[in-house]
Amino acid sequence: MVRPFLVCTLFLLAAPALASSFAGTSAGASSAGSSASSGSTSGDDKVVLQAREDAASFVASEGRIRGAQLEAAMRLLRERSDDARRVSDLELARAILTF
Repeated sequence: MVRPFLVCTLFLLAAPALASSFAGTSAGASSAGSSASSGSTSGDDKVVLQAREDAASFVASEGRIRGAQLEAAMRLLRERSDDARRVSDLELARAILTF
């Protein structure tokens, strides 16, 4: 039951980054479009999105490979969400991969 809530929480945390990334690419190459989109994305959302490669290595190695970006994302998510505190590192890494 906790896992669906965790996935929803992670999606809500990353949604602004996904939206601004789309806006930046669809706005064209103008500097005004790209600078406007970068201001609406928090660094926290980027931390979670950038941890996907580390999360994939972690899941594939059954927890033996722990990257720095994954560690930062898990720490951030656990600070923000009670659901993230309740699940194992492996479950949290799998949730990060669902984006």
